[in-house]
This record gives sequence, structure tokens and C-alpha cells, in this order.
Amino acid sequence: MINKQVNSVHDAVANINDGTTVMIGGFGEAGSPIELIHALIDHGAKDLTVVNNNTGSGHVGLAALIENKRVAKMICSFPKSANSFVFPDLYKKGEIELELVPQGTLAERIRAGGAGVPAFYTATSVGTPLAEGKEVRNINGRDYVLEYGLTADFALIKSLKADRYGNLIYNKTARNFAPVMAMAAETTIVQTKEFVEAGELDPEVVVTPGIFVDQIITVADPLLESKLVAAEEVYP
Repeated sequence: MINKQVNSVHDAVANINDGTTVMIGGFGEAGSPIELIHALIDHGAKDLTVVNNNTGSGHVGLAALIENKRVAKMICSFPKSANSFVFPDLYKKGEIELELVPQGTLAERIRAGGAGVPAFYTATSVGTPLAEGKEVRNINGRDYVLEYGLTADFALIKSLKADRYGNLIYNKTARNFAPVMAMAAETTIVQTKEFVEAGELDPEVVVTPGIFVDQIITVADPLLESKLVAAEEVYP
């Protein structure tokens, strides 16, 4: 019988090795799999390439993973945002690499990777430093930049509900990058707020089919990045 549940967040990330590429869902706090990220810190894998919308806040979640020197390179759209100072500080010191990607292009690169599309052209970034060194092609009188699909060894994502097959639904905008990351990763690891029996999810509302999910861990009361960052300000 198919059952993709694992016993703990630490078991879930146990096979993530040094030097791998990891996609991490989340748009800021929304959809960020904090427990899986912290388990990855405990696990100790290093020299990671991480794909995310931003670089985390305060000293928790993704920011903590970066601060613990586990990330060699970030591929993201917003390396500096509110309460983000760990990555900017390390980047200024030359201790971490950055591949800056416009947000829409980042989403499409991940989607393309998951769909088996190796590359595509986009007008975004034409004439800017982000297009330097890239192929530019004129199509119907307009210039387009060649971008390549993104894939990963692992994806860490967060869902609202999951069943034992790995079918997922999300909490509103906490969905963000998760569905395309699940498609683009070789192994997709999910922390879910609620685990339900097979057949309890309406097939018409399933967003990510179980075929794209490999492991599930239930975290019924997940931590919130904003509360953790606020606690740091009170108890620095």
C-alpha cells in the first residue's frame, strides 16, 4: 500500500547530501516550511544551492540555514527584504554566491524545468545587467533573452492537507512556488498541517497530485517566521 509518510522532519531530510540543489517553497512567511528547514540545519548538509523567492528574515528558517554556512549559492528574486540582513552581510563579504532572477522569470524557469522544457525566451531583463552574457534573439521585431529551466535534487514545501498518496492542497497564497517546485525536483518533501485518509480530498481541488510527492511529514502546529523574528527582537 502506498504511504509516503515519514516519522520525523529529520528522517525526511536525511538523504540531502552536500552540494545538492534544494528548492524551498515560500513567499516570505507564506508557505515557508520552517520545520523542514531547521531539520536540514540539524542534518548538516552544506555547500547547497538553494532556490527561493528571497533569502529569509531575521535568524530563522532560510536565514538561519544561510547563517550556518550551509548555502553556497542562492538563486532568488529578492536577496534583500524587510528583516533580511544575514544574506546581504555574507554576500558583501564574498562568502556566498547570488544568481538574481526576476520573479516571473524565476517562476517560469521552475515551471519549465518541471515540464521538461529546457529553455525559453522572455522579454524580461532585456537591456539590463541581468541580460549580460545571455543570448538575445529578435522575434517579430522584439528582443528576447534566453533563460534555462530550473530543476533540483530536492524540494521542501508546505501544504495545508495531504493524504498518504501525496495529494496536496494549500492554504491560499501559501501555495506560491510549491506546485511547480514539486514538479521540478527529483525528490519532493512535504510538511503538512493536516494528514487525511485517502479519499477525503476532493479530486477537483487537489493542486499537486501525489505523483510529484515523495515524502510527507505532519506538522500540526507549524512555526510562523514572523513570530520567531518578533521574538528575536524582544529577546535578542
